[in-house]
Amino acid sequence: MSQKKINIAIVGLGFGAEFIPIYQKHPHANMYAICQRNPEKLQEIGDAFGIEKRYVSYEELLKDPDVDAVHINTPIQNHAEQSIAALRAGKHVACTVPMATTVEECRQIVEAVKETGLTYMMMETVIYSREFLFVKELYEKGELGKIQFLRASHQQEMAGWPGYWEGLPPMHYATHCVGPVLALPKAQAAYVSCFGSGKIDDNLIEKYGSPFAIETCHIKYRDSDLSAEVTRSLFNTARQYRESFDVYGSKKSFEWTLIEHEDSVIHTGESPEKVKIPDYAHLLPKEIQHFTTAGVYDSEDNQHLSFIQGSGHGGSHPHLVNEFLNALTQNRAPYPDAQESANITCVGILAHESAMKGGEIIPLPDFTFKS
Repeated sequence: MSQKKINIAIVGLGFGAEFIPIYQKHPHANMYAICQRNPEKLQEIGDAFGIEKRYVSYEELLKDPDVDAVHINTPIQNHAEQSIAALRAGKHVACTVPMATTVEECRQIVEAVKETGLTYMMMETVIYSREFLFVKELYEKGELGKIQFLRASHQQEMAGWPGYWEGLPPMHYATHCVGPVLALPKAQAAYVSCFGSGKIDDNLIEKYGSPFAIETCHIKYRDSDLSAEVTRSLFNTARQYRESFDVYGSKKSFEWTLIEHEDSVIHTGESPEKVKIPDYAHLLPKEIQHFTTAGVYDSEDNQHLSFIQGSGHGGSHPHLVNEFLNALTQNRAPYPDAQESANITCVGILAHESAMKGGEIIPLPDFTFKS
């Protein structure tokens, strides 16, 4: 694209409202339009942020020729359909996680990107969090040495969330733990094997037919000697909220803190050392640097469950916006692009399938592989 400002439309204004002021301040963006099914909330948000273009209908928004890109923040069951519709309407797409809920939907998005030549990015927060950026810096400087193994977990109690979450298979929302173990070595998953453990309440099982309290998956990397393990829970498991990843290298290893707000640990041989994770705002345009530590949902009187439980998502939101906009203005693929997003998402979808089949090994589909 040219260097003109990119007209952004945000779809879904719960968690999505967090991104409005970031786009408003970013030098490459024009925060052009918002879309929300609830007209009262639409007007409230539009008035609060001074946004003129407002749509109740997603279909009408996609007909607007001035919209260059949509940032989708709707319920997970809508992600694939809305992403495909936007691509077919000639819009670039940034979409919150997961990419889709089925392997077939992931395939359709990858095909739509190839056919249209447009950009798709899954907005995975963990791989732009300050913790991930810290470990990525260590790795790129050679301080970790050779990566030997990666582990990640995402444990969360979803009681009180909207009804569509009730009984969701844990691995169907696994991108927060799958993302970092694939993103650090810029690798792809070749196949998975997953076991389910425990049992959730009977009334939660009914919606999706998934009985497991916890699902734990092993991932074998493609064209690599590496493997990783990821663990996911959503209901009936006593654990403080935790999005975490551990990386074991030949020179140094990084382990995420066990308790929120405590320090993570760097291991060098037999010498563990607690480490304060720095912020990485300096990687961003100065206009949006302050959004790594402050946003719409960080005050006591204005909070959102995903922001509270995710501890502000590690300051990732402005990094996500910056990556998406830079990809568009520089005419390059973002990370993760459509194929990489499909690989990350399909790990979780196929992991649950494996768990339901007693741990059967299931390969990732070819369309998720990059040559």
